[in-house]
Amino acid sequence: MNEFFSLSTSFPGILHAKAAAADIADKTDLYGRLIGSWQMDVLRHLPDGRTVSGDGEIHFGWVLGGRAIQDVWISPSPGSAQPPQMFGTTLRVYDPGLNAWHIIWSDPIKQYYTRQIGRAEGAEIVQVGTDSRGDKVRWRFTERSGESFHWIGERSPHDDQDWRVEVEFFARRISD
Repeated sequence: MNEFFSLSTSFPGILHAKAAAADIADKTDLYGRLIGSWQMDVLRHLPDGRTVSGDGEIHFGWVLGGRAIQDVWISPSPGSAQPPQMFGTTLRVYDPGLNAWHIIWSDPIKQYYTRQIGRAEGAEIVQVGTDSRGDKVRWRFTERSGESFHWIGERSPHDDQDWRVEVEFFARRISD
């Protein structure tokens, strides 16, 4: 029997994994500490300087034989009377050659897609890449603890120096 998969033949049974693959487990703590479910407060920074607040939830789990982490970000929270603002997923795959993570984000609600490379920078996780418009994007997990984190999404249309905050998420763990 393959050590990575359950006996299930269902799609969720094949996709989900119980833990990180043993041969990369020592490299997965960067994102592995996020496994579980989180509630979040959302703060969107509009180009005109106004801010809009909301709520949502995030769910992180091991997938693909424990070689990747997938998450789902939802805003507003399911059951809200507000229309969907975000319902997307990230696939995070560790690359031992780079000693970094390949990040692929897809949000079919907004038709927004990005590819990034994620690494630790001091106490933060920093992901840098480009989106489908060709703009530079930087996403940072800051103020991380076992029970909370602050996520900041930034954009730089012209260079890597002029970053503008677009969105912030303040997340609180609700389950492991």
